[in-house]
Amino acid sequence: MLLLKRQRRLRSSKWSINLFRENNILASDFILPIFITDGKNQKQEIKSMPNVYRYSPDNLKQLIDNAIKNGIQAIILFPQTPQDKKDAVGSEALNENNLINKSIREIKKGYNKEIGIVTDVALDPYTTHGHDGILKNNSVQNDETVERLVQQSLLQVTSGADVIAPSDMMDGRIFSIRNALEKNNFKNTLILSYAAKYASGFYGPFRDGVGSTQKEGIDKSSYQLDSANSDDALRQIEGDLKDGADMIMIKPGLTYLDIISQTKDKYNVPIVAYNVSGEYSMIKNGIKNKIFNENILKEIMVSFKRAGASAIVSYFAIEYIEKFLIQK
Repeated sequence: MLLLKRQRRLRSSKWSINLFRENNILASDFILPIFITDGKNQKQEIKSMPNVYRYSPDNLKQLIDNAIKNGIQAIILFPQTPQDKKDAVGSEALNENNLINKSIREIKKGYNKEIGIVTDVALDPYTTHGHDGILKNNSVQNDETVERLVQQSLLQVTSGADVIAPSDMMDGRIFSIRNALEKNNFKNTLILSYAAKYASGFYGPFRDGVGSTQKEGIDKSSYQLDSANSDDALRQIEGDLKDGADMIMIKPGLTYLDIISQTKDKYNVPIVAYNVSGEYSMIKNGIKNKIFNENILKEIMVSFKRAGASAIVSYFAIEYIEKFLIQK
């Protein structure tokens, strides 16, 4: 058979496959999510997330040292707020000495600029009903919530956060937060907007991690995106970029690769894919039960990069680096 062009030639040797690979995963692509709990010398396994733990602020050093040693450039923090500190309006979020603000200060004191600190801005870790805002008449109040998110953001930045990541999905919060940062001389603080946060069934283990419950009869679809929509996500992204966001989070990542790709094509801005808790637990259990082997992680992580992600939030971060990126 006469063929002038044979596509398989470039795949005929390992060296040529590696040499011409279009996308590669680097250790610096990962953001490590960390759950923080109250108390001293705590390391609590999260039952729904094998090998993922909650750490007390005094017990973070070994984990962060390991992250830095493995080339990870940034962490993102999530608090497990004690039940007795929760209320209907998330008052603990505005406590300058709450768990997250104390943790930021401790990490900054120990590491200064060695690692970037990203902090979650939302009220759900602090509310008794588990929603991301102030609840009245079974409805989340947008504007009242935004006022609190602004205060929460300023407290986190004052404590030393490098990146503010609003995950609440309230209208106008990026504009209000950016405006407050500018007025308070935090002009270089980055905003990572969860502009494309979908109402997803993949968040269950995360809610276990932060100890968040959700009031029966109300779901988060009144403010998070409908999984059937892409145009809505792009409108949200465009609005948040105009309002001062520096980066965009797509969450969940694995089931919304098309949104990552469309965002990259249309706006060409830094995109962070969130390899969420449900994806993590599903993959982890699949590997444990020998449904597939751990090499599936390479396929999953590179899919985020191929779609257009600049960085990946993943509970697999350290495990992936140690298994696949460090030369034995």
